[in-house]
Amino acid sequence: MSRYDFQIPVTFKHRIVFTRDAFSAGNPALAELLSEGGGRRAMVFVEETVAAVWPDLLDDILTYFSELDLDFRGTSVFPGGEAAKADDTLVKEVWAAIDAAHLDRHSYALVIGGGAFLDAVGYAAATAHRGVRLVRFPTTTLSQDDSGVGVKCAINSFGKKNWVGSFAVPYAVINDFSFLHSQDEETRRGGLIEAVKVALVRDREFFTWIEENLELLAALEPEALEACVEKSALLHARHIATGGDAFETGSSRPLDFGHWAAHKLEAMTHYQLFHAPAVGVGLALDTLYSARAGLLSFSIATQVLQVLDGLGISIYHPALDWLDDSGRRRVFDGLDEFREHLGGELTVLLLKDLGEGVDVHEIDEVLLGECINELRTRWESRG
Repeated sequence: MSRYDFQIPVTFKHRIVFTRDAFSAGNPALAELLSEGGGRRAMVFVEETVAAVWPDLLDDILTYFSELDLDFRGTSVFPGGEAAKADDTLVKEVWAAIDAAHLDRHSYALVIGGGAFLDAVGYAAATAHRGVRLVRFPTTTLSQDDSGVGVKCAINSFGKKNWVGSFAVPYAVINDFSFLHSQDEETRRGGLIEAVKVALVRDREFFTWIEENLELLAALEPEALEACVEKSALLHARHIATGGDAFETGSSRPLDFGHWAAHKLEAMTHYQLFHAPAVGVGLALDTLYSARAGLLSFSIATQVLQVLDGLGISIYHPALDWLDDSGRRRVFDGLDEFREHLGGELTVLLLKDLGEGVDVHEIDEVLLGECINELRTRWESRG
């Protein structure tokens, strides 16, 4: 027998830009990024709701590209929201558009929309020609402060969130704050849950900053909101780039704090419960469990729950109490699915302190149930 092992190192540049009015004539950010890559063609995919809120956007895009030395292949508008990644319908439509426009591996696919839309179009771009350069324009708080700067793209399948997907570092991410302020209040505020999450697991000082600016954030004061989004996005990106496991070959996933329950709750409710409020519930549950398991002081757990209250983020959803035929809470299946997704060993990050997590490999479902009961009581006491 002969065996030969070869190391194949791969290096990516993760470009992240914060700006506003990216398609205005006086903003060079996008033009500089496209010029840097030397690509020859470009096409833009826009989420339908974004196009409706910004009626001049398509004309602005056309005007912007008319000034560039680039073969612009037009703009396509598609429905978005969670339905965009419920199956592969949108992926196939984007593949067809990429093929019809003759985009290649040196071309650019620009995508403008919320996280689910970015996921579906991103997966199509990652798999067309085994990778067309993707430029993301996240438009929601949730996508600007977290998923938009990530290196994953996926759609749902087999009743599970993100079951089909790929790791694909985007060519660039442009966080245009003009889009950020066009969301409704609930969407803007709810997306801050990922900022709270990354502060809890990576940066104590950032969590303190959120506490100190809680009233401004709850009021969606523009300067505070933008600062929070930028701090969160950079913490996420820095962890991915420097944390040692950008493509999740191991089992430790600190950025998924609170997500085992969140993903299951989304699927259980057929995605009527959106990702942001689902993460709020999951984060509250894992924070309280951390305290009840003796890992975290109850005073810190109280601090976290007070921040969620201050932001108007719910800590409970009735689906937490839905039972299967055996009387077991159905949400606990999320632990089994997390274990399977990670390769057989359950690894859940819990909190040890502000900014400091700890991996555990067993969860006490009786204790977890007691935490759910407490969250329900707290939720009901709010009226």
